[in-house]
Amino acid sequence: MKSLEKPTRPSRTRGLVEQGDRLSQESGPPGRPGPRRRARRTLYHYLFALPSIVLVLVFFAVPFVANGVFAFLQWTGYSDTIRWTGLTNFRLLDELGTLSHAIRVTVIYAAVSMVVQNAVSLALATALQQTNRINTVFRSLFFIPVLISPLAAGYIWAAALSPHGPVNAFLTAVLPGSHHYAWLGHDTSALVAVASVDAWKWTGLVTLVYIAGLNRIPRSVVEAATLDGAGAWRRFRSVKFPLLAPSFTFNVVVTLVGSFSALDVVFSTTGGGPGDATTVLNVAVYNQYGQGFFGTASALGFVITLMVIVTAVPLIGWLRRREVQL
Repeated sequence: MKSLEKPTRPSRTRGLVEQGDRLSQESGPPGRPGPRRRARRTLYHYLFALPSIVLVLVFFAVPFVANGVFAFLQWTGYSDTIRWTGLTNFRLLDELGTLSHAIRVTVIYAAVSMVVQNAVSLALATALQQTNRINTVFRSLFFIPVLISPLAAGYIWAAALSPHGPVNAFLTAVLPGSHHYAWLGHDTSALVAVASVDAWKWTGLVTLVYIAGLNRIPRSVVEAATLDGAGAWRRFRSVKFPLLAPSFTFNVVVTLVGSFSALDVVFSTTGGGPGDATTVLNVAVYNQYGQGFFGTASALGFVITLMVIVTAVPLIGWLRRREVQL
């Protein structure tokens, strides 16, 4: 006797349920993407970031690692052999006095540039904080040096600071007597002048950062201090300056660390002179490469990297703690 039961087949309802299960596995619960979609999104993110990653690797990471290796090699343009010598390059630079002198000049240069930039920029930001037509014009004028090439800025100031240049002409017109001082011809004045030129070059950018920080201060706090009888200086010292701590941290670190890598302005104003009075580390690197001593030049470049790391990391930590305390 034949069975009256029909062979079981997947019903249309079961097919729809299975299709819904597959879709739920891909899309996940409502409001949350499924694992497959999240994986695709992550892949797209990496693909979009791939060009930037390649540029950073090619132009920053690989040269940094290569320079770290070259610093410990005997590599010159006068020999066809390259061999490992350890710390010989550093000892040679120290014996010649090049390393210690370049480090000292670089530290003084960076300190002067950082102080001048932040002091002048903070004063300008306080004066130009309000947004109006006049302040907008002056902000634009002070930002123009940022757009000028560092080499061009150096050549301009080299002419301005010459014995018969506009600076001495102005001093002659204002002060009694005839002034023909060679600002770039004496050790101390040359270093201070070149560092000040570097500060002039970037003051407009630092000023904008301080203006942004001042505009983020709640107006109610300043008004409360005014009602309590605080004058302009007291409001700035006790209210505005503590609340400017994040902007201050950024500007101090950027200006100090950036000055460690100075080259263009120094090269176009003094070339490291008079003598070696303004020979910062990057100028010393340039001189070593120009003479064919590639190993010692790499060693000096490695010292710049160490100075940036050793200076920036503790400085950022200290300034961040200061922000919390204020």
